Amino acid sequence: MRCAALVLALTLWPASAWAGLTEQQIREVALVPSPGARVSNALVLKDLEGRDLSLGDAIAGRPTLLLPADFTCSEICRPALSIAAGALSQTGLRAGQDYSLVVVGIDARDGLDAARSFTTGQIGGPGGSVLSGNAGAIRSLMQAIGYHFQRDGANDAIAHPAGFVTLTADGRVSRVLSSLALQPADLRLALIEAGEGNIGGFAGRLALLCYGFDAVHGIYTRQIVTLLRIGGGLTVAMLAAAVGFMFWRTSKRGASA
Repeated sequence: MRCAALVLALTLWPASAWAGLTEQQIREVALVPSPGARVSNALVLKDLEGRDLSLGDAIAGRPTLLLPADFTCSEICRPALSIAAGALSQTGLRAGQDYSLVVVGIDARDGLDAARSFTTGQIGGPGGSVLSGNAGAIRSLMQAIGYHFQRDGANDAIAHPAGFVTLTADGRVSRVLSSLALQPADLRLALIEAGEGNIGGFAGRLALLCYGFDAVHGIYTRQIVTLLRIGGGLTVAMLAAAVGFMFWRTSKRGASA
C-alpha cells in the first residue's frame, strides 16, 4: 500500500480557521495510515435514522470508499462530497453491487439534522451510508485509518485532511486519495484494487496491472514509465527486424528469379 500525507488545501480554508491553532498543530493534520491499517467491522455508529449500524454492515462485504467529513464544513467537505459523488457516477461501477460508499462525520457534536443536510441529494439508494457517532467511536475509526485532525475551539472549526481512503471488503485500508483532485479513472482503479479482482471484469484488472496505479503521486510511477520505455523500444526493434526480414526475403526471391 502506498500512502502519503494529505494536508488541507489552504486556498479553500478561511484564514480565520487557523487563528486558534499553533504551527505544530497544523503540521499534525494529515491522512497517513500505518502499514496494514484496518478498520473494525464491529464498530457501531448511527445511520441517518438514528439506528445502530456496524461498520461491517455498512461495508457489506464490498470494496468501500470511506469519506470522513465535517458535516458543518462547506469550504472543503461539501465540495469534496460533490466531487466524489460525480466521480463515482462516471466509474461505470454500481453502488450496492460493486462497491459501498460510507460517509462518516468526524465531529461528534453534529446531530442527525446536520448529517442529513450535508448529504441531501448526494448520497442515497443502495450501498450508501451516512454515519455519525460518539467521540470514542469516531476517534477509534479515525485512528485506525490514520486520519488526524485538529479542533480549533477559538473559532469552532476543525482543521482536517482533504482526503479519503478505500477499503477492501474485510476493512483493510488499500489506498489514500485526495478528495479535491479526484479523477473518475483513478477512483475506478482504486475500487477495483480494493475489490481484489472481484469487480471491474478482466479489462479492469488488466488496466490496473498496466496502469502502474499511483493516484496520489501521478498516473504512472517511475518504475512503470521505465518499463513502458523499454517495452516501446523493444517493440520498435521487433518491428524493424520484421520489416528487414521481409525486405531480405523479397530481395532473395528477386535474385533467384
